[in-house]
Amino acid sequence: MEVWYGAEQVPATLSAPGGPGSVVAIGVFDGVHRGHQAILGRVVERARELAAGGRRPLAVAVTFDPHPRRVHRPEEDLPLIASLTDRLSSLEGVGLDAVLVIAYDLDFAAQGPREFVRTWLEGLLGVRALVVGGDVRFGRSNSGDAATLEEIGAADGFEVEILDEIRSDGGRRWSSTWVRQCLGDGRVREAADVLGRPHRLRGTVVHGRRRGRELGFPTANLEAATAGVVPPDGVYAGWLVRHRRAGGEAGEEHLPAAISIGTNPTFDDVPRRTVEAHVLGRADLDLYGEEIGVELVERLRPMLAFDGLEPLLAQMRDDVARTARILNVPVPGPIRPEDVTA
Repeated sequence: MEVWYGAEQVPATLSAPGGPGSVVAIGVFDGVHRGHQAILGRVVERARELAAGGRRPLAVAVTFDPHPRRVHRPEEDLPLIASLTDRLSSLEGVGLDAVLVIAYDLDFAAQGPREFVRTWLEGLLGVRALVVGGDVRFGRSNSGDAATLEEIGAADGFEVEILDEIRSDGGRRWSSTWVRQCLGDGRVREAADVLGRPHRLRGTVVHGRRRGRELGFPTANLEAATAGVVPPDGVYAGWLVRHRRAGGEAGEEHLPAAISIGTNPTFDDVPRRTVEAHVLGRADLDLYGEEIGVELVERLRPMLAFDGLEPLLAQMRDDVARTARILNVPVPGPIRPEDVTA
């Protein structure tokens, strides 16, 4: 999948006479949840259908960075479900040919709906078909909607397909708001159901107080304030995701992990929230300075304060065993502090 950061990176041949043109979806796509996936999947499908009449158009998503709400209402705290990196990875996963990332600012936001469509979608992308949800809003003061798009499409000669009623089996509309509500309550399994995959935090591994390695549970530590949408304090089962490259091909390695989020109330010297991931059975990982992902599968328990090390260690061993069972991996044997090499 190609990623175009701005109009200057879009190939001029795309919208040139005789060019392939595009089938387009527009949106922030924060989280790329199941509702987004339905729209984007239809974009890919329609691009293949139009290929029957000649040259296949590209399946393209137009997205924005930063999130428009952060530009218009910077005083509000709007944690993003996914970083731009993970958003692009999820967009690639639905089979798109390309993503256009538009730098969103107040000058861009001042465009009227018709100016946006005719400049960006028609003039730049050569849009042949547009697929959107029924709640689409765009252009200055969100004055454009689905009816606006249908009107412009009919006048300018491109298709507009409106997908309504993209809902769960229970009747609720898939939405980024739903995901944030789930994460705010620690309901990471429900969030994963809305997303279609586990929620992922991302960050660079930093040095902690090395207490985990001293106890035989070495951890990779992220600063929670920079890791994305962080659910409530507690212990979670999940995966530590490393981004590896082999033979020129990028890929991901998923390692089973017990994940602690919080300040660790058993000790009084951890002033800030952190995300700490202990990879089950591994004492040899050196992850300092590496950007990793942490995927949350299930919440095991809230954060607790323990009266001494022995009750804490017993609980950590139980957390590891439960994590292994949830992730369907072997329960690892104990790690001796002297075996930790990283």
